[in-house]
Amino acid sequence: MRILVVGAGATGGYFGGRLAQAGRDVTFLVRPKRAEQLRRDGLQILSPHGDVTLAPQLVTADRIASAYDAVLLTVKAFALEAALADLAPAVGPATMVVPVLNGMGHLDKLIARFGETPVLGGVCLVATTLDPQGRIKQLAEFQQLVYGERSGEMSARVTTLDSAMQGAGFIARASAVILQEMWEKWILLATMGAITCLLRGTVGDIEAAPGGAGLALAVLDECVSVATRSGYPPSEAFLERTKASVTAKGSSAAPSMYRDLTQGLPVEADQIVGDMLARAQGFGLASPILTAAYANLTIYLRRVTAA
Repeated sequence: MRILVVGAGATGGYFGGRLAQAGRDVTFLVRPKRAEQLRRDGLQILSPHGDVTLAPQLVTADRIASAYDAVLLTVKAFALEAALADLAPAVGPATMVVPVLNGMGHLDKLIARFGETPVLGGVCLVATTLDPQGRIKQLAEFQQLVYGERSGEMSARVTTLDSAMQGAGFIARASAVILQEMWEKWILLATMGAITCLLRGTVGDIEAAPGGAGLALAVLDECVSVATRSGYPPSEAFLERTKASVTAKGSSAAPSMYRDLTQGLPVEADQIVGDMLARAQGFGLASPILTAAYANLTIYLRRVTAA
C-alpha cells in the first residue's frame, strides 16, 4: 500500500515516521522549507518508545505524479484549505483519505472537494510537539490511530488499511463508530482548550483555583449538549473519564492549543471552540463559557496575526 502523509510535523511526522520505520511505503508531502530541513537532518523522533532518525521519502505538491492508496491528512485545521490544493493530485477514484484533524468541520470541506467516497473518518491520540530543531518530541506514552468508514461499515478497503497499519509501533484500530469517536475527542479538546486557554493554566492549576473545577465541568456540559443535540451523545464511560481528567488534582495536562498559545503560535480557535459554539447557538443552547473562551481566543489570534 502506497501511503501519502500530508505534513511531517508533530503528528504526521510521528505516525508516518513509525510506519516508515516498520517498512511501509510512506511518502511525506511537505513544503519546500520543511523538505530542505528533513533532507539535511532526517526525520528525527524523540520518544519514550524509542528514538529514531529516518531518511524519509519526500514529495512536494508540484511533484506528485500519481494517486496513492491512502492519504493520511495531519495538518492543523487552519492549514486545511492550502493542503487541499496540494494533495488533490494524490487522490484518485480508489484513494482513501484519512483525516485526523480536530473538530468535525473538515469533513464537509473534504467531501465538497473529493466527494463522499474517498473520505473516511479518523482520530489520533498522541501528545507530540516540534522542538526548535524540527525534531518530533513525544510528550507522553499514549499513541493511537483510529480510522473507519463514516457509514460504520467494516469494508474491505478499511480491512486492507488496517492490515497496513498494524505492527508499526503504535496502537492502530479500525472503528465501526468512527464519527462517535471523533465527536468524543472533539468534546474533550473543546473542553480542555476552552478552559485552559481562557484561564491560562493547566488542569491542575485550574482545579486548585476557587471555582475552577466547577467551570471545567460546566464547559464540558456545554460541549456534551451540542454533541447530544447533533445525534452523538457521549457514552457514560467517556463522561466519567473526562470529568476525572479535567478536574484532576495536580495535573500538568494541557492540550496542544494551550501549548501553542503559550508560545505565541496560531491556534485552532475557530475549528475547536468556535465551531462548537456556532453549533450550540444553532440549537439555541446557552454556552457562556464557550462564548467567553472564543472571544478570548479571537482577540489573541488577532494580536498574533498582526504581530
